[in-house]
Amino acid sequence: MAQPGGEWKFVIEKQGIRVYSRAVPDSKIKALQVKCTMPGSVAQIVALLMDLDAATKWVSHTKSCKLVRKISPSELYYYSEVSLPWPLENRDFVARIRVSLDPATRIVTVDAPAVPGWVPVRKGIVRITQSTGTWTLTPADAKNTQVQYTLQVDPGGVIPAWLVNSLSAQGPIESFTNMKEQLKADKYKNAQLPF
Repeated sequence: MAQPGGEWKFVIEKQGIRVYSRAVPDSKIKALQVKCTMPGSVAQIVALLMDLDAATKWVSHTKSCKLVRKISPSELYYYSEVSLPWPLENRDFVARIRVSLDPATRIVTVDAPAVPGWVPVRKGIVRITQSTGTWTLTPADAKNTQVQYTLQVDPGGVIPAWLVNSLSAQGPIESFTNMKEQLKADKYKNAQLPF
């Protein structure tokens, strides 16, 4: 996948959630970056990201999210279907989540690129094959985490780039707002990092 080029340009801010975009060489679809301070520890956020059953409650337009294979407590493969409004076809993808910790800085990185194979392509659903998503989680203080999320995706199929780019800020605002609510759940209160 082509690497983004140029400067990040501010798009929107809502409830402390800032969304930026930038052009990507050889792509009509812009890369996105989201920055905010999230109430919760790094471990709580990792626990939520690894909790696939919760994804439909907070990730914008997620119709389903299922475990394909768990490699270790810090690495898994999952399948997700994304709902799009008619007349567009839904999208799906398989992603590999890998969580890593820099012991010196205590910064946790969660990589979630789309990977080929693992699940057969389904009729009437467009498979996303080009997608990279990276979460960078930096402890801000005892109760808060600086979150930076970068996404570069090619939705595949027939979908106008202007439409994707015009709607792209809406999804992160919705997802991050929902994420803040999900982090209040008791099951994440005493979360520990998976390594």
